Amino acid sequence: MNPRGGRTRDWREHILGEFTPEVAGLTLVADPDGLLLEERLLDAIRRRGFELIAFENAAEFRFAYESGFRSHWDQGTAHDREVVLRLGAHDFGGLPYDLSEAGRPLTFNLGELFPRLSYPVVASLDRSDLDALYRAQTTHQPERLGDDATKDFVLLHVFEIAPDLITRPAQLLRVLLRRHYRRQRVPPLLDERLIRVLERNGVFDAWPLETIVPDREAFWLFLQRRWPRFLDRLAGHAKSGLMDSDPLHDPPHEPPSELPFGHDDVRVYIDNLFLEGMLRPVPHRSGATLSKDWVRVGIRTDPAKDSLHRIEGLMSMIDREMPGAGARHGEWTDFAYRWAELNVLYSDIPASARASARISDLQAQVDQRFRMWMERRYAGLHNQPSNPPVMVHHLPRFLARQLAEGCATKIALVVVDGLAIDQWIVLRTVLEAQRPRLRLREEAVFAWVPTITSVSRQAIFAGKAPMFFPSSIGGTAREASLWARFWGDQGHSARSAAYAKGLGDGTLDAVRDLALGREVRALGLVVDKVDKIMHGMQLGTAGMHNQVRQWAKDGFMARSLDLLLDGGFAVFLTSDHGNIEATGRGRPREGALAEVRGERARIYSDATLRARVKTEFPEGIEWPAVGLPEDYLPLIATGRSAFVGMNERIVGHGGICLEEVVVPMVQIERAGA
Repeated sequence: MNPRGGRTRDWREHILGEFTPEVAGLTLVADPDGLLLEERLLDAIRRRGFELIAFENAAEFRFAYESGFRSHWDQGTAHDREVVLRLGAHDFGGLPYDLSEAGRPLTFNLGELFPRLSYPVVASLDRSDLDALYRAQTTHQPERLGDDATKDFVLLHVFEIAPDLITRPAQLLRVLLRRHYRRQRVPPLLDERLIRVLERNGVFDAWPLETIVPDREAFWLFLQRRWPRFLDRLAGHAKSGLMDSDPLHDPPHEPPSELPFGHDDVRVYIDNLFLEGMLRPVPHRSGATLSKDWVRVGIRTDPAKDSLHRIEGLMSMIDREMPGAGARHGEWTDFAYRWAELNVLYSDIPASARASARISDLQAQVDQRFRMWMERRYAGLHNQPSNPPVMVHHLPRFLARQLAEGCATKIALVVVDGLAIDQWIVLRTVLEAQRPRLRLREEAVFAWVPTITSVSRQAIFAGKAPMFFPSSIGGTAREASLWARFWGDQGHSARSAAYAKGLGDGTLDAVRDLALGREVRALGLVVDKVDKIMHGMQLGTAGMHNQVRQWAKDGFMARSLDLLLDGGFAVFLTSDHGNIEATGRGRPREGALAEVRGERARIYSDATLRARVKTEFPEGIEWPAVGLPEDYLPLIATGRSAFVGMNERIVGHGGICLEEVVVPMVQIERAGA
């Protein structure tokens, strides 16, 4: 490798050159900086025939390695993948002798890739940001830089921020809008540098920089509170015929109560923010006049017309910005919220007003692109770092880190069984009306495939891939013991971990007792009401939204959150899988062959048995046993079909549609907490 970039503009090539199939059955990699976990590099390594296994727990590694690979080699049976054993350390100390002797050792680190930049600064970056940094290093070939100089280099070339040049409100708003809209993960040490420089020039003394720079939700609230004031001023200029006056464009010393939303660099984001729900339209006394201008999207006038206008805007945006098969996983989790917002709006308008042909075409495109992405990229997701979590089984490790780093003293994980993101949006709307002080930090994670409760929900409470609980994968009876074992492995006492399921109706006694328990530090709760609604649903997606809305209005969730927040818990809400409206294509004539006979997924213990059923349903997807026990072989219903009676309509789960796979992960706080 040439660290100064003379030969290549892609840092991955240096690493990929070491991965040649059939050189060694086992490759050992010391990877202290997590370079092998970068999404596109991991995909490229897998495409070369290698399977990555992390050495985090010796027993778990032995199980995966011995059962999945070594047993095949010892028996002389073919296995189509070679093993990469990744250690998150600088060397191979502590590795068992037999592995050290059998494996080919390699070492990769950031110091080799960026020798002239400050290591702590580079190490703080998300690995997806290394592309831009490597290109900048190649182009500019800087001399050796210290900490602050590296921070400025990274801010400029990775995040397109030149702190010294931000001297006007519109410039700062543009920087923050681009950053928060794209969900860029900027390290705290870079935020500190940016804030320090902004404070130095004195223009932004009255701005709450400490919150709106790093905190996405705080920034949206900052804008939301100032939008009505902007409309007031715009209405005043409209009356005087000065709609495009200079003061409205960008006053040089704007107080934070008045923001230049009309500046070209700011205005370009406004439509998307209101369409996607980051900002909410407000009523205005001059709404009739203002709604003729570009600000219409942010003014509440006629609810029916507002919804149709927003639906039209979202459909155009989705058609234009739909991720492709080569997208990063974060592009799909962001997109899932846009798609869900559209589904909620669409299901709530009268059937006579729906553009059914257009929405059906969009749905088909989403299904096709997401399936292509899943078949190419999903297999690498379980190896991603757990901070931030990417898959549902990462959540316990992420929460354990919150406790270990002092970000929380107690955590509660609320798993709403079967809650899709569109249903979360319905629930969220009710919660925000019932509890205006709630602050919701929304992200999303991937469920396990097949997207059924015994696989994906059990993975949440085990904190492990399903391959590590093969004996209980057929049910959920062991969730409490798996949850307790995980926290025990983190050094917590048996009494500090608590679990309860079957929640969602009636009494709050179970939640109250656990929330008030003095020794409980890690609380896992299963709310199964949405799953019950789903399995009895005959009215499709619209019926699901109506029933979830009615259940939310009963107040069980709001009161449960009150108890947890009052008890000092950091509260996180997620789901094990979502659901879709599907149409039957017939029931397999399989007798007792299937281990699980789901509506969207059938599970077989033998590949021959699965292949026999696939001849009856040739469009079915023989899903690989990625992260699953070797004898747990799913046949997935394709598209929006189901293994039920011909043309029977259901709401179900188990497949690989976006709404089934990508589920909400929300941190719930109370303002002022």
